Amino acid sequence: MTRPGDLVRLGRALGSLAARDRPLGALTTYRVGGPAALLAEPATDEELAAVARVVAGSEVPVLVIGRGSNLLVADGGFAGLALRLTGRFEEVEVAGATVRAGGAAALPVVARRTAAAGLTGLEWAVGVPGSVGGAVRMNAGGHGSDTVATLVSYRWTDLSTGVCHQAPAAALGARYRSTTVGTAHVVTEAVHALSEGDPAGSAEVIADIVRWRRAHQPGGANAGSVFANPGERPAGALIEEAGLKGFRIGTASVSTKHANFVQADEGGSAADVLAVIEHVRATVLRHAGITLRTEVVLVGFSDDGAAGRGAVP
Repeated sequence: MTRPGDLVRLGRALGSLAARDRPLGALTTYRVGGPAALLAEPATDEELAAVARVVAGSEVPVLVIGRGSNLLVADGGFAGLALRLTGRFEEVEVAGATVRAGGAAALPVVARRTAAAGLTGLEWAVGVPGSVGGAVRMNAGGHGSDTVATLVSYRWTDLSTGVCHQAPAAALGARYRSTTVGTAHVVTEAVHALSEGDPAGSAEVIADIVRWRRAHQPGGANAGSVFANPGERPAGALIEEAGLKGFRIGTASVSTKHANFVQADEGGSAADVLAVIEHVRATVLRHAGITLRTEVVLVGFSDDGAAGRGAVP
């Protein structure tokens, strides 16, 4: 359990590097949920190192957030320190066929920037509403490719020591949507080696991906696919077969466009979103005998209101 005294001491130690009781749900694509007890937004390597030095000696849980595209924050918030990279970590540099992107850079921005520069290999990223750091940690991908397909190296800061490291892509031990990046590691930069391409051709690929997403996936407040596909059966198909399209509890509902999306109403409740997720899982288990695994990271729903140290897209 996070003790109030621990938060007070951490807040004092961080000083101007952290703000108290800052909205956290608003930094996610669900747009629901309460505040973080503390929020640090380092904009430089020096600020991140300073935060890490303080965090290393604290028992307060830390949550690293990127674009908030796979988080559901409890209505009561997160009783710990949320860390969100800003400033120089959002920069993207293109030199020849090499792309150096900060951990906080948005993947769709990187996709469009590289395509406009006549480079090919990251067009798929336009369809992933996450950060570069989150993509490295989860080996994000789509439309036939993934992060490690072009990744050369990455940098990260270890929150447990405050030390910055750099390693080749092979050190990730990348698998489907997972790597060996630890929960206390903050990815601060990724270097990709792309191929020369045709800007017009890449623009058309990006347009096709955007059209596909608009045709097959709902907009609004959601976190993308809620459940991982179990084996060869799409989770969305299992949910639809269970008759759950459009199912609603309070301010949350299963999308009528894609059954593996759970939507939150404007001004809605995280508790309602979680209730829908749990109902869907229980119903599919009864209907098909399959236990669905969530891809959404739950923040602040444990007994002590803290999800522990973590790093997410």
